[in-house]
Amino acid sequence: MYRLTFVVTALLLTVAAVARAQVTSRPSALVAAPGSTTAGAGAVTPLPDYVIGPDDLLSVVFWRDKDMSSDVAVRPDGKITLPLLNDVQAAGLTPTQLRDRLTEEARRYVEDPNVTVVVRQINSRRVFVTGEVAKPGPYALGTSTTVLQMIATAGGLREYADAKHISVMRTENGRAVVYPFNYRDVERHKNLKQNLELKPGDTIVVP
Repeated sequence: MYRLTFVVTALLLTVAAVARAQVTSRPSALVAAPGSTTAGAGAVTPLPDYVIGPDDLLSVVFWRDKDMSSDVAVRPDGKITLPLLNDVQAAGLTPTQLRDRLTEEARRYVEDPNVTVVVRQINSRRVFVTGEVAKPGPYALGTSTTVLQMIATAGGLREYADAKHISVMRTENGRAVVYPFNYRDVERHKNLKQNLELKPGDTIVVP
């Protein structure tokens, strides 16, 4: 009787272990919600007006079809290359629009395809910081960022920077527009309207 009880207990423990293994081997959050546009470790959450551009990094995941799934970079011509589908236009589309296009294209090869488009890195939306900052250069604009925040990202002002006469150069309707930015005023919480939310292509000039 004791031996029978031991055998039954061992069988129950084995079944429980197998069940746990099956649960943990299920797909991660990256593909657990087919059709979503952001998920999984390493993903970013784009701004509502975000459209895909050259140099952006994406993960395209076909639900239960690893052979068609791939991590891709958007080429300078705006296209991505995927198994079976070959070249697909991605630049100029939102992640949702690209998902819909890939779903339509995949119907030629897969019955009822379910696609997830994950934005891994946004490189197409850039601003530039030049002049008397610690780390001048181009910076990715992945989320809502103000002038003050971008200057901080660039390492802050250098010792001899003219903090009162910083400018933001922007192209609007084909015309160059310059917005003044007084770092000292904003630092003292004055005239905060000048602390603009940056747009792709903006250049911050620190004399």
